[in-house]
Amino acid sequence: MAEFRVARVKQGHTKIRNVPIAVTPEGFWCCPSPVVFQKTLKSQNLESKPRPSSPPSKTSVQKKPNTLNERKPTPNSSRSKLLPDDQRSVTSDANETAETEWENLRHKVAIEFGEHGTSDLKVVLCGKPGFSVKMSVHKNVLVENSTFFADKLCQRQSPISCLEVGDCDDVESYVETVGLMYCKEMKHRLIKQSVSRVLRILKSNEERGRREMKSLVLKLLRENNTHLDSSGTAEMVNENIYSFCRSCMNSLLMLFRQAAEPGFVDKSLDSKGPVMRQIALQADNLLWLLEILIDRQAAEEFAHIWGSQKELATIHAKLPTVSRHLVSCITARLFVGIGRGEMLPSKDTRQLLLQTWLQPLIDDYCWLQHSCRSFDRKLVEEGIGRTILTLPLEDQQNILLSWLGSFLKAGDNCPNLQRAFEVWWRRTFIKSNVELQGSLLNSDG
Repeated sequence: MAEFRVARVKQGHTKIRNVPIAVTPEGFWCCPSPVVFQKTLKSQNLESKPRPSSPPSKTSVQKKPNTLNERKPTPNSSRSKLLPDDQRSVTSDANETAETEWENLRHKVAIEFGEHGTSDLKVVLCGKPGFSVKMSVHKNVLVENSTFFADKLCQRQSPISCLEVGDCDDVESYVETVGLMYCKEMKHRLIKQSVSRVLRILKSNEERGRREMKSLVLKLLRENNTHLDSSGTAEMVNENIYSFCRSCMNSLLMLFRQAAEPGFVDKSLDSKGPVMRQIALQADNLLWLLEILIDRQAAEEFAHIWGSQKELATIHAKLPTVSRHLVSCITARLFVGIGRGEMLPSKDTRQLLLQTWLQPLIDDYCWLQHSCRSFDRKLVEEGIGRTILTLPLEDQQNILLSWLGSFLKAGDNCPNLQRAFEVWWRRTFIKSNVELQGSLLNSDG
């Protein structure tokens, strides 16, 4: 049986800890669960704490008289005797601190993929301080399955045997992703995982890697909708997805509050940058989750939840357009989905969505056209118009007259809802004509 080993290097001896790993039918590869990483980190923190020293037994002294822990006297030892007590304590404390830091830097998890002893590349993932993962992998597998690693390896003219990836936000996701590259039947591998484990791609900050994995997971979920429905787990999957949606919306609201604080705009770019990047990240997460729900024909609740975000929409107007415009992509996608019939929210939900988010979308429309490559103006305008025209005539009138005022001011920087306006105008005119003719006939009779 394959084993996953966590080795901690100390002076004088080596301690090996064995923990279970995931083994697939396609072959041997390691992918420790989140619990394994957490236990490893906790155990390392406990081991790094100072322990009271116990007197060595006589048997141990007799068996190992010349251990590495016993230091031979050196010429510097006589010099240390001449130091005052306070300097000696400071020196010893500094030495202990340095040794502890050095030990922390050496905590590693070693993982091997493929057949034992056939790897031709070492990849070191540096995560939290004092913790890293060393993976023994194959160059051809990484190059074939990941443009990220392909670029890293192709940038070097001479062949390399070790590649280091620093500042990993989620080392575990890296390991799982590499492990999936070794699976011949990746679909079956992911089916066995929980939705929450698969959707941990939301944690990633690396744009290209997120894009690759999002398209892969979305494709797999599309292919397996029938399988999940037949097994009676579709509702459970949807609940997990909506749990992630609410978490992302809560995070987005907190980030909006932080960005709307007095004086935030005047801060340096180093201070504002992380908040702006997190806003974009959460907006992208929500947009991706919405795509998944649309594919699963379960996006009606998302439309209602998004339309209920009154505080988020209010703060939206206080932020610079460059920081907030990606959030309006979510609103635009909802209108496109309603216009296409991909979701069928209730009349109250459609009305709530228009009241809460149509004006913020109009305010960001210019930025969306020029900065979002995936933004399709024609589809968005058609979706908004169809959403409006499904409401009662009185509500159509209020929304379209308000839009007309914005359109006269902004022109092309505002959604062109002229077709919807014409339809509403004809409906209103015909209705008033019919009512007028009916009243005349009644009076003549």
